[in-house]
Amino acid sequence: MIATDHATQLRRGVVEACILGLLARESMYGWQLAERLIADGAIIGSIGTLYPVLSRLRERGLVTSYEVASESGPPRRYYELTTAGAAALHRFRDDWTSFAASVTQIIAPEETP
Repeated sequence: MIATDHATQLRRGVVEACILGLLARESMYGWQLAERLIADGAIIGSIGTLYPVLSRLRERGLVTSYEVASESGPPRRYYELTTAGAAALHRFRDDWTSFAASVTQIIAPEETP
């Protein structure tokens, strides 16, 4: 597996949690989410990959959406975290902390005497 394959797999594993984390801060519409996820570490490659993930999160009851009229075009669909989404994010944060620490310890270069 080449390095980009590793990065792709890592992104896939955290994209849902990153979306929940952004929505925990504030409600956002799809384009805002995509911009943040692309700019903040290239968590997603394009806006097209965002909407299927949002649909899955909505189906699982972790996010909800609502429309707001826009002066510059069609209504914008905003997404917000549900109570279940906040709980899922909390569980992920707990798991992530210990998981990341374990991985860091395992992959750290050996110290030379």
